[in-house]
Amino acid sequence: MSSALQELRADPTRLDELLESRSFPLIEGRRVTFAYRGAADEVHLRHWIFGLSASQAFERVPGTDLWLLEIDLPERSRVEYKLEVVEGGLHRLIQDPLSPHLARDPFGANSVVHGQGYTVPLWTLPDPEARPGELREHRMHSDAFGRPQPVTVYLPARFRETRRYPLLVLHDGQDYLRYSGLKTVLDNLIHRLEIPPMVVALPHSPDRLHEYADDERHARFLVDELVPLLEESYPIVKDPSARGLGGASFGAVATLATAWRRPGFFGKVLLQSGSFAFTDIGDHDRGPLFDPVVEFVNAFRESPGRPAEQTFVSCGIYESLIYYNRSLLPVLQGTGMDVRFVETRDGHNWENWRDQMREGLSWLFPGPLWVVYE
Repeated sequence: MSSALQELRADPTRLDELLESRSFPLIEGRRVTFAYRGAADEVHLRHWIFGLSASQAFERVPGTDLWLLEIDLPERSRVEYKLEVVEGGLHRLIQDPLSPHLARDPFGANSVVHGQGYTVPLWTLPDPEARPGELREHRMHSDAFGRPQPVTVYLPARFRETRRYPLLVLHDGQDYLRYSGLKTVLDNLIHRLEIPPMVVALPHSPDRLHEYADDERHARFLVDELVPLLEESYPIVKDPSARGLGGASFGAVATLATAWRRPGFFGKVLLQSGSFAFTDIGDHDRGPLFDPVVEFVNAFRESPGRPAEQTFVSCGIYESLIYYNRSLLPVLQGTGMDVRFVETRDGHNWENWRDQMREGLSWLFPGPLWVVYE
């Protein structure tokens, strides 16, 4: 039992004093206590930890309008959640009024609890010493898709036409910018000499769930249209060893599928929480959108070839995709690629992918600092 609950059971009249003197969720080692104050018939924690019940009930402290819930949370964990408040038959999903931490995504915002030992990485926060890079907007025509194609391009601080830069193409670039602070991360890592100054292309897809699921047109767009256009427009090193492709979730599927279809074109691959569903026997249970994904991953596992030279893979242990990513690891290693695999105590979300950017990018594209020390 948490110290907060012990104090309240002993003296419920100290409720206001307790709430003013403690910050919630209350972290005590592996024990986390969530609190909600207000009229309710029921209160539930709605979280995204695969393997645990998605809804866990709070207990009301007798004689008060305070609801408490204790859970066990491993150290260095980061979990996004909401509170479900039930009153008079009405169910409301709300952000936690007592939590100071919020994480945003395309669907809104979630509250966040940080387990003991987790801290927001300093290199994800604005650094006044880091010179800012520049974002340029482009609109190209894609013959592969038969439509205009918007692309955002990040150029590093002190960009010079007389230099040559490595290239990273990152799927869902606008979401990386909005929800993972990508520009700040790039500015900081370049400033710290952990990655070299680089050009980063951020294409957008209006139909990502279909076009990212091993669509041949997407591979054609990236390899035959986007990269050649970038090489004409910017001073980019025209060598696979300086060329990377990456993405998260379905963006990771698009990354691996493109590298598989066009092996060796991208020398470096970044896969974050890839939606690599597959079947060994029978049907999958993830709905029709995953049919082409499963078909691709099954084919890849059967005949992976050698898509790239280096592959960085990360996945949260609190997401259901961890099984698929773990299972894919020996297949990737068996190709002869240099593979690094990282598991995190987090879920399927943009801040998890943000937190792994430093390790992933500095391993794939080591800057002067890492070159010196390695």
